[in-house]
Amino acid sequence: MSIKTDRFATLERCLHVEIIGIERAFSWRRVIHRVLCCPDRRFMFWWRIANYLYHSESKIKCKLARRIEFKIRLKYGPEIGLGAKIGEGFGIPHAAGIVVSDRCIIGKNFRIRQNTTIGVKRGDTTGHIKIGNNVNVGCNSCIISDNLTIGNNVTIGAMSFVNKDIPDNAVYTNTITPLIRIVDTQP
Repeated sequence: MSIKTDRFATLERCLHVEIIGIERAFSWRRVIHRVLCCPDRRFMFWWRIANYLYHSESKIKCKLARRIEFKIRLKYGPEIGLGAKIGEGFGIPHAAGIVVSDRCIIGKNFRIRQNTTIGVKRGDTTGHIKIGNNVNVGCNSCIISDNLTIGNNVTIGAMSFVNKDIPDNAVYTNTITPLIRIVDTQP
């Protein structure tokens, strides 16, 4: 199987899982029907198409991919880099305020909530953020590092800041004890 057919098969598999659902057989007619009838699936459809075009060797397809990505970013909100490699089962329950770097390699069944950033510290390095399968990221989380690995079956709690590796089968939360201090304004 050539690389081109393998990438197209991956696109179909991702659309099957994310747009149609596993319970029904794949067909392009079903994909188009779901996209037209279910507005919540339109972003994922267009991002997958743009990502597929971006990774082709054609400059024209790459330019078209950038145009699609720009339009869906304006319409739907999430800023997910076209260079990101995301496995099937990618889900965004609430799309507001999501930023994913184009240097992310993400496994299957990844869920990300609103106001979450996944990115690299500096744009001039060659590091990647690698996220395993079955990872769930809570809202208002920030995953920032130049080289970072998050294992499989990981849950990252809401309002977490991640800048170190997380092993497989872990639950990661930041425990911040609220401190209330009363300031005496009288001399």
